[in-house]
Amino acid sequence: MSKRMTRRQFLRGCLGIAAGAVVTPTCGLLYVSRIEPDWLQVERVAVALPDLPPPLAGFTIAHLSDLHLGPTVSIADARHAVNIANALQPDLVALTGDFVYRSAEYAQACAQELASLEATQGVVACLGNHDLWEDAPLIRRELTNVGISVLVNAGLSLAGGELWVAGVDDVWSGDPDLDAALNGAPADATIILLAHEPDYADVVSEHGGVDLQLSGHSHGGQVQLPLIGAPVLPYLGRRYPAGLYHIEELTLYTNRGVGTIYPPIRFNCRPEVTLITLTEKS
Repeated sequence: MSKRMTRRQFLRGCLGIAAGAVVTPTCGLLYVSRIEPDWLQVERVAVALPDLPPPLAGFTIAHLSDLHLGPTVSIADARHAVNIANALQPDLVALTGDFVYRSAEYAQACAQELASLEATQGVVACLGNHDLWEDAPLIRRELTNVGISVLVNAGLSLAGGELWVAGVDDVWSGDPDLDAALNGAPADATIILLAHEPDYADVVSEHGGVDLQLSGHSHGGQVQLPLIGAPVLPYLGRRYPAGLYHIEELTLYTNRGVGTIYPPIRFNCRPEVTLITLTEKS
């Protein structure tokens, strides 16, 4: 009880925030537009999965999403995220879509930065709605040219067959085929699915067969207001907007993303690079 904020303390804090907003609006604008959007946070998440093969205990995945290279996100921003991911020394890097924003002309530059990602089991990716809205074939080609495995309704066997990583086409604007993505998966393998939109988890959970879904898309709302949460969330990113969820037998992690879209601000919702560590569920 001693650690809980009293009503008096809460009201005093709210009054302080309000006063600060009136006195220093310029500082507030600077924070939400320049400071927090660049303040990348490393989220370390342990994910316990049933029947995890012993060789995968401690397996690590660096999860990045929604780089949105373009008018609101620079090459330097992408490079910073890549450097952070590499410093984590992951076994696998997973990219869950939306590589560009407003133009596919950023695809090559984005791919060149992502080419520096390092992981013992490689780099895998799925595409997002903005990629499909711009030029999905071009973006896929640029990523593939630098050695990234772009999974569109397809899967890949890794870690000596103990792990199957699958990816579906963008749910909003594409033609996702979960059966095709899981076709060929070994019966005893742990299965991880890359799907840009997190709310697809309801379909995945009902289908069965997937242990962990990795998603992005929502940016966490970019703005999280106290007591209210995110005022605005995108289609297919409203049920599971950020963090770790359990939907029946499925575990879902939704990444808040690296970049932003308009308005290019963040408040109480820092961009993130996630390090997921697989553990066996007891």
